[in-house]
Amino acid sequence: MIDSSEAAPTIGETTYHRLREDIIACRLSPGHKLRLEALRERYDVGVSTLREILNRLASESLVVAEGQKGFAVAPATRQDLQEIADLRLLLESHALGLSLAHGDLEWEGRVVAAHHKLAATEKKLLAGQERHTVNWVRYDFAFHNALISACGSQVLLDLHAAIFDRFLRYHMLAASFRGAGVVGDHKALFEMALARNVDGAQAMLASHVNSGVAHVLSTGKLA
Repeated sequence: MIDSSEAAPTIGETTYHRLREDIIACRLSPGHKLRLEALRERYDVGVSTLREILNRLASESLVVAEGQKGFAVAPATRQDLQEIADLRLLLESHALGLSLAHGDLEWEGRVVAAHHKLAATEKKLLAGQERHTVNWVRYDFAFHNALISACGSQVLLDLHAAIFDRFLRYHMLAASFRGAGVVGDHKALFEMALARNVDGAQAMLASHVNSGVAHVLSTGKLA
């Protein structure tokens, strides 16, 4: 008997993840009209499946329904960025405090491994090897997720992951690496987390997120 937990993902689920990733990576830019026929050709899936996917993405605020006009990628605005940043900070700061209080040796191992991969990738980016940006995006989330992974709440982790992706979309839109500042932030967060310095880590996280907002705004790409 085939274990359903190991069953291959459906075409609809695979397409959902592809479309979602294209939106977050800004391959489908903010405001882009999501016309069903064009999407059908791009993703090779039926219109009814696409409607279900677009409604699902709309529930995540990555897509907006435009009445009888169909769907479009959610716009990118200063207000939305700030609201997402505030919510990310609220969730992540709370989860970080719980995680530092309850994290065991296995948690420390996850944090060390995640930071090692992130730091190695950031070193390459600082050297001008921009092709590693895709890896950085993955390792950045993995590091922040590792930091809060001992919070004890899957609901909190899931909410944080969804908000993190929406925050990440703005960084992909900015299309530039923040440089040595973000590397220093991550190193400080890493050291404070292992030292179980809750106040210091939460303060560093706030500075880190707010600096990210300032960086995106400085590009002038938001309405």
